[in-house]
Amino acid sequence: MPVRLLTQSRLRWPEAAQVLSAVVLWAAEQAERNDGLHRVGVFGSYGRGDAGVGSDLDLVLIDDNTSGTQSQRYRQWPFEQLPLSCDALVLTPQEWDELLASPASDPAAHAMANALSRDCRWLWCRPKAEGNANTRDT
Repeated sequence: MPVRLLTQSRLRWPEAAQVLSAVVLWAAEQAERNDGLHRVGVFGSYGRGDAGVGSDLDLVLIDDNTSGTQSQRYRQWPFEQLPLSCDALVLTPQEWDELLASPASDPAAHAMANALSRDCRWLWCRPKAEGNANTRDT
């Protein structure tokens, strides 16, 4: 969110590096509370690297434990702790794979898959457990 400078009437938008650092910290904190969280990434303007004043934050969370509608999934995460308003996709690893494989016969899903394939930058990934060959990498 923009922050008012104490000595001026102007609002100052956070720098992209500050926003991305906050997402990394936020993701690590959330992973401590949710062992199903595998990855957190950005897409859209922050994924492409062209975010500016007024850009919102588009996130994708890969979570083994998620269920329900996207709005129910969204409400399970404290996105209000992030420095900007955000939109988020919360998907299971299987849903992520299925979305990326969307056929051209489903134009909306195919366009979303293309945008995510092109723009998504993973900012946080759960480290694989040592000696655990069954740990899934999404």
